[in-house]
Amino acid sequence: MGKRLAGKVAAITGAGSGFGAAAARLFVREGGKVALGDIQEAAGAAIAAELGDGAVFVRCDVTAEEDVAALVETAAQAFGRLDIMFNNAGIVGAVGPIDTTPAEEWKATMDVLLNGVFYGVKHAARVMKPQGSGSIVSMSSTAGILGGLGPHTYTAAKHAVVGLTKSAAAELGRFGIRVNCISPAGMATPMVANVVTDDPTAIEETKKALAANSPLKDRPGLAEDVANAALWLASDESGYTSGHTLTTDAGLTTGASPNPPAFNQYQPMIREAGRSGL
Repeated sequence: MGKRLAGKVAAITGAGSGFGAAAARLFVREGGKVALGDIQEAAGAAIAAELGDGAVFVRCDVTAEEDVAALVETAAQAFGRLDIMFNNAGIVGAVGPIDTTPAEEWKATMDVLLNGVFYGVKHAARVMKPQGSGSIVSMSSTAGILGGLGPHTYTAAKHAVVGLTKSAAAELGRFGIRVNCISPAGMATPMVANVVTDDPTAIEETKKALAANSPLKDRPGLAEDVANAALWLASDESGYTSGHTLTTDAGLTTGASPNPPAFNQYQPMIREAGRSGL
């Protein structure tokens, strides 16, 4: 389709691996320039070097508002503007029964998954409002749509990201700024690989495990699937879309599963009092 982000500048948190790295590569390939932020300094710097003059890396801990503000400023100063903010950084965070979850772990998880997104939306809006345009994209999850798919804190934070997306979209639309989020299922990324295999580098093994349980036959979810969704939301192709939660889940949140649905074989219609047929 050509250079879908030609002339556009993006800031991406959590850009050192997974969805963030895939999005950074895709955005540059589509003509954009990117400011990459991550606490994984070596990985982030390596990706920026790989992408050349179209990318710059800055260390960014999303739990520190000043770091997120600095990432936004780096994008604007290095490339002259900010068109896209991709709030991607994330962790699994606190795990376990609600009655054994340490408050400190709850707060630390929320700090990354929710406060980090808030800082990104806040500072992107600050830069985008004067220019009268922009696209803010944040990472939620299928756990932000349904219960029981993630740990408690993760689930609460991802639901909150959906709410913040709608609230910010309602406010910022009159300034020409669109706000959307993406809700993926478990995808073949280092974070999911660590959960599935205890090895964040075991991507191929993770793909096989995910494919075996995918609603789409033999098809695992990939980091590139989320990057493609982010590209669409970032580009002018989604120019009339705001406040939306875009799923990349093979239909999981609509009830799709690897198993046949209930009532998948014909039988005469079921009527009152145990009667059947017309």
